[in-house]
Order: sequence, then C-alpha cells, then structure tokens
Amino acid sequence: MQLESLKMFCDVVETGSFSRAAQLNHVTQSAVSQQIRALENRYEQKLLSRSARQVTPTPAGERLFRGCKEILARFAEVEQEIREQAAEVQGTTTVSTIYSVGLHELQSVQKQLLKTHPKVNMRLNYRRNDQVYDDVILGAAEIGIVAYPQPRAGVDILPFRDDKLAVVCAPSHPFSSKAKVSLTALSGVPFIAFDREAPTRKALDRLFREKNLDLNPVMEMDNVETIKRAVEMGLGVAILPLSTCQAEVQANSLVVKPFAEGPVSRPIGLLIRKGKYLDRASAAVLDAFKLAASSDE
Repeated sequence: MQLESLKMFCDVVETGSFSRAAQLNHVTQSAVSQQIRALENRYEQKLLSRSARQVTPTPAGERLFRGCKEILARFAEVEQEIREQAAEVQGTTTVSTIYSVGLHELQSVQKQLLKTHPKVNMRLNYRRNDQVYDDVILGAAEIGIVAYPQPRAGVDILPFRDDKLAVVCAPSHPFSSKAKVSLTALSGVPFIAFDREAPTRKALDRLFREKNLDLNPVMEMDNVETIKRAVEMGLGVAILPLSTCQAEVQANSLVVKPFAEGPVSRPIGLLIRKGKYLDRASAAVLDAFKLAASSDE
C-alpha cells in the first residue's frame, strides 16, 4: 500500500468530495475512485458512504482515517527532518491575496523576508476574496490573505493587521476642503463602490444600515485600482483603505479624509489550510508576515 493512496483517502474524508481530493492530488477523479476501491478490496469492507451531497466515512473508514493521519503526519516530520539538514532555507511559497492588500501592503513583508531569508521567494497570486479561500483549501496556495476573514471549513485564520479606511475624493470635490467627512454627509452622494459580494462592500452596507443612512452607488467595481480611477475622474467618492491611496495623494490626484465619527478599519487575516504542514520556506514567509505586523503596532 502506497502513502499516496492513504493521502487520497484522507483528502476525500476531509473534503467530503472525490473531485476536490483529485484536485489536491493533481489526478483525475477516476484515479481517486480506483485508489479507494483498492483500499476497500484490501480490507473487504466499505470505507466511505457516498450521498448526493457529500462523502462520509463509515465506522471502519473513520478508524482507518485516524490511523492514516498519524502515519502521514509522522512521515511528514521525517521528511522535514531530512530537509532541515540543509543549512539555508530556500524555496518558493505561493500566497493568494486580494488586490488591495497584495498591491499596497506587502512591501514590508517582502523586505523582511529578503532580510532574513534571501533565498525564499514569495510568489503572489491576485485573486477575489472567495477565490483565496478556494486556493488555500485546494492547495493552490500555502497562505491566503483576505479582508474580513470568516470561519470556513478547512482553513485556519491568523490575524494580520487592520486597514484604516478613509473617504476618498477628487481634488475638485467639495469634500476636499473639509477636515473630516461624516457618514451622514456621504448619504445620497454619488458613490463608487466595491461589487456587492466583496466583504468590504458588505461591511460598509452594514455600517450605513446601522446608522439608518443610504449609500448611493453609481458604479460598482471589483478592485481598488478601478475605483480610484473613477474617483479621479470625478464620477463619485469612495471609501478605501488609506494605504492604497498614498501614491495618488502624493501626486495630488486624490484627496483622503478621515471620518468625523472616528477611525473606521477593516481586519485583514491570513489563511492556512487546516492541518497543513508548512515547509521551511512557507514557515519563513509566515514569520515575515508576523514580524511585519508586529512592527506596525
């Protein structure tokens, strides 16, 4: 019996899906089914119960799953011990991130990583918020970065930092002459918004509902860069992470104003696949995130 077969079996149990287990192991769904059938033939009993919605282990399958997880974990430890005989940490770690964080807030992480582990490469994938979760769960990325992280099966969430939000307008807009802008002043003003499924948009909609105020979105866009271009053209105002607007503020193409009610921020979280063993390169990247976050406090 090969370790690959045991891993496929565990992946089916953990994901509840033959197709997802196939994606994780870079094989066809048919290949996964064949491996499971071989295990069931070996033990002469059914290990998985298949329904229209999900695959669940039988009592025998549950016992096999627990034992396999111990075997695979110990094997991963042995492999790691062998790899750690190398003196220097090196390798590539894939990080899936939303645009507004990846483009504007990871310079400090990159600098920290270059300083401590110059042979570790952090490769960024720019994705929508929901796609980041899928990348981490399916193994396409070792680490994910999302705004307003929400609990989801198959992932662990680590806090990273809080983004300060601000009102953003063109220099010609009446708000540009104000010291601060209230939420009430934003009610009914032409507003350039994130699309409705974006967590930041949902949080802002919630905030305005709580204040019995109305947002007036005249445009909805899926990333911060296109929103900024629309605001620069004078098509409306926006609420954006302050860190994403620094270049435009320096170029005098945008003006940012704090909220009269006090600071408003959005939490940024790191995603790791639940139970995943991080290799040395990925652990180094995660440490760089932690050091960068602590230096901001």
